[in-house]
Amino acid sequence: MFGYDIGISGGVTSMDDFLEEFFPGVYARKHKAKEDNYCKYDNQGLQLFTSSLYLAALVSSFVASKLCTKHGRRLTMQAASVFFLAGVVLNAAARNIAMLIIGRILLGVGVGFANQAVPLFLSEIAPVRIRGALNILFQLDVTIGIFVANIVNYLVSNIHPWGWRLALGLAGVPATMLCLGSFVIAETPTSLIEREQLIEGLAMLKKIRGTGNVDAEHQEILHACEMARQVKQPFRNLMKRSSRPQLVIAIAMQVFQQFTGINAIMFYAPVLFQTIGFKNDASLLSAVITGIVAIGGLLFVNLRATNELQHGVAIWVVVLVCLFVSSFAWSWGPLGWLIPSETFPLATRTAGYAFAVSSNMVFTFVIAQAFLSMMCHLRAGIFFFFAAWIVVMGLFVIFLLPETKNVPIDEMTEKVWKKHWFWKRFMDEEEEERR
Repeated sequence: MFGYDIGISGGVTSMDDFLEEFFPGVYARKHKAKEDNYCKYDNQGLQLFTSSLYLAALVSSFVASKLCTKHGRRLTMQAASVFFLAGVVLNAAARNIAMLIIGRILLGVGVGFANQAVPLFLSEIAPVRIRGALNILFQLDVTIGIFVANIVNYLVSNIHPWGWRLALGLAGVPATMLCLGSFVIAETPTSLIEREQLIEGLAMLKKIRGTGNVDAEHQEILHACEMARQVKQPFRNLMKRSSRPQLVIAIAMQVFQQFTGINAIMFYAPVLFQTIGFKNDASLLSAVITGIVAIGGLLFVNLRATNELQHGVAIWVVVLVCLFVSSFAWSWGPLGWLIPSETFPLATRTAGYAFAVSSNMVFTFVIAQAFLSMMCHLRAGIFFFFAAWIVVMGLFVIFLLPETKNVPIDEMTEKVWKKHWFWKRFMDEEEEERR
């Protein structure tokens, strides 16, 4: 659902029928032979069509945090699918920009709810030894959604004049799958025990582990839930010094994930490929088969304001985009969601993860709203901008990101944060204050 939406918006915004109906100014610029390559898609309204979803997801993630705590991860996923289906209907039937934007906002609420619930669900239900692998499947499914969206964009681009409506409407398929699936899956034992459904929680823990020998894990969950109940204001508790390591890591991971430049590529891949000289069909096909420094270098040397890239150079850009996307898909993609979902103690888990999701959506919104304008002003330098951030985040990981592999989710504070060379000082000072 999330991946399909990321992929579909870039393809739709490159379709002539869509532009002619909603953004005639962009359509006119696109077909002017002497229009600046880097600026033909520079339009705030067009960018708002993509970015409004992430602004809505930002706000809704805090509501979803409360819903996750009071009513569980499963119900939150069900709510996400309902909002998403409503947004799909409005987008596919849109007659004006207002309908488009409102539909995107509803989609954003669905994304905010789903991105809050799903990684938490996976982290809490997964056995310790395969928790990372299961969370990486979250990113795999996002990538599959993007891939499917790009195929759909390519196939419907020649269905005139309503191909773009079909592309947007087919987002209802993954939303329906999420809705039906959310009635089949089990609630997490942690969520059941947190809501004082103790017998159900223990029974579910035995069921998902496939054994009755769950006493140690059950006691960990009970202890974590008891500690969580003592925290009446989890958002306020996040502001305490002892919560700072998890909060900083969670927010930084989301900010850095967006400043890899991944969503600049994923949102606007067809637009980018048209910018470098591919025709409409070829640009959409190139997105189907979708570094940064090398991409920026090629564009800086070869792409001027009014020419087109040589065919060989353009193909290299596509190859490098594919390399960049595949690298992201096994690093910052899944780990950006996994690490924040497993590092908070239960007392602040949903609140802390809400900050992580909202931070992701803030900077996703910034990138989505600003990228086409930045490309117009910075030209190929936009890719060197992202490259500089990748250097910064690499240093952050080396020095400040602790290892969480094979650590039970409710033992992170003792086994990770209190032993890290830098973050342990925040834990030590908190304990000293208590004494």
